[in-house]
Amino acid sequence: MIIKSPFLQSLRDVIRTKRYSLQTEKSYLYWVKFFIIFNDKRHPKEMGAAEINHFLTHLAVNRGVSAATQNQALCALVFMYKHIFEQQFDGLIFSYAKLPKNIPTVLSPNEVTAIISHLKMPYRLIVSILYGSGLRLNEVLRLRVKDIDFSNQTIFIFRGKGQKDRLTILPKELNEIITNQINHVEAIHEQDLLDGFGLTSVPASLHRKYKAAMKDFAWQYLFPSSTRCEHPIDGYICRHHLHPSTLTRHLRQAAIKAKINKKVSAHTFRHSFATALLLNGTDIRTVQTLLGHSDLRTTEIHTHVIGERHAGTVSPFDNIFHKL
Repeated sequence: MIIKSPFLQSLRDVIRTKRYSLQTEKSYLYWVKFFIIFNDKRHPKEMGAAEINHFLTHLAVNRGVSAATQNQALCALVFMYKHIFEQQFDGLIFSYAKLPKNIPTVLSPNEVTAIISHLKMPYRLIVSILYGSGLRLNEVLRLRVKDIDFSNQTIFIFRGKGQKDRLTILPKELNEIITNQINHVEAIHEQDLLDGFGLTSVPASLHRKYKAAMKDFAWQYLFPSSTRCEHPIDGYICRHHLHPSTLTRHLRQAAIKAKINKKVSAHTFRHSFATALLLNGTDIRTVQTLLGHSDLRTTEIHTHVIGERHAGTVSPFDNIFHKL
């Protein structure tokens, strides 16, 4: 995003100083810019709680945004006033919207198999890791060659959600296909080096600290993009990982071909991973660790989709069916 406004540039500098993700940076800048335009391009320091309330009402009533989107816009404005103007607002009519508590969609092993069978590489491997290791989509796409440990059958997740590192299981059945993918990445990297490139995409601070090491094969993404790009902060030419939208598109097509009549997303396979482990008798604390949940209650939501095994509950109809 090209920033021409000095004010928005100062906001971007604060966001980067606090080491927020690039996606959060883009979202916050978008909402602040939208807020300014909505209020006839008045400077934020001339506005306050009344304008924020009016803006959030417009989003909810006229644009019909979701509770999550409304919360994101509010977070952006609160961040701006807190860190740019050192101003807090206690008179907001809008507090953070209450998000609906949804029961996660879960796929059966047969449904997972059907979908994966309709995917080609590397998307087949990505979905296999989603289901086999319980990762989030961004965590899979950010995997580097060095994060795969065949000797201990583990995958290292660096700075997952909440900036937490963790280990999770690596399915043995994926060893060969991952090895083939690593060989494919190596061929791409060798060609990049021959062309005078070879740098991988890393956070700005790491690039400045380990500039030479960023050409090492171990740092390359397991699922690299098909093209090189310009780093959004430092401006050097690098090879980033695949964009999430590419997997989403292929996954949608595979679900249609497999005739799965459920809402299927990348996160569905993470839910299916957790539910399958619980059905197989895995301790819920172990599942919590593998998923990287800070709160056990987040993991417990998967117990609601276990069906007849949940708390030993049996439908009363099952008790009378044989009498009909």
